[in-house]
Amino acid sequence: MNDSESIVCKPTPWFLFRALVMMVMFGVFAVLFFLDGSTGYRKKNEGFYLYRTFKAASEEFSRMNADGTLTPDEWQHFAAKQTVAFPSDPTVLPATLKLPVPWPDILRDYQRMKPLQWDKLWREYSKDHGLDVAPKEEPYDARKIREQWVVFWVCLALTTSAAAILARTLRRSITADDQAITTAQGRRIPFADLKTLDLRKWETKGLAFIDYNGPSGKGRIRIDGLTYGGFKPENGEPAECLMRRIRSRFAGELIEYATLAEPQPSSTGDEPENP
Repeated sequence: MNDSESIVCKPTPWFLFRALVMMVMFGVFAVLFFLDGSTGYRKKNEGFYLYRTFKAASEEFSRMNADGTLTPDEWQHFAAKQTVAFPSDPTVLPATLKLPVPWPDILRDYQRMKPLQWDKLWREYSKDHGLDVAPKEEPYDARKIREQWVVFWVCLALTTSAAAILARTLRRSITADDQAITTAQGRRIPFADLKTLDLRKWETKGLAFIDYNGPSGKGRIRIDGLTYGGFKPENGEPAECLMRRIRSRFAGELIEYATLAEPQPSSTGDEPENP
């Protein structure tokens, strides 16, 4: 590569894919918690109380017909006055549900109630009305529903943050020409202003930090080789090329881990003495 040619490190597909996955993941969570908080848990509560009503209606029918004398008119008259035992708190029920709710028509039908197969009637009713065949043992209270909203807003904030990071990173790059380095934020720093180059995390995490001070200002540059450029040999190791360019123009203090040399045997073949 020509020394005068600029080295441009653009966002790596690895980083963009990771940011995209996080955005989609948190977005999916946000949708699921929104559905649970707005309608899902309330609909499940509706099913829970209706399920109990079917069971209670069967028990009442059995009690009234204990001697076998209950007539269709008597049952119809009784069932027409009954309502589903929903809680008084409307926040735990679907907004479209208008209280009080009379017993479903299927529970008023004497002929269908007579076999005392309320679970069969419930399976039929729940299927027709989109309710769970086997509701939970306990209903969801207002606190549990509020929790879904709280988690929804958290997931929405995380989704928005991931989307913002993705959009911001797509527009950025790190560039080094023969005179200066241009940071991901678009700040151009001449090599002469670079004072300290910290490479202690470069080999393990692809991170380097450069302190600068001069006419361009004072501050620190963070170079993330995994985010910008990357280290894939098939792509020419852009991040490594960038660092070589910086080091070739750098005249300040270099900080890196020292490599300990292994002791060499003496010319006589004797082992070196321990200090």
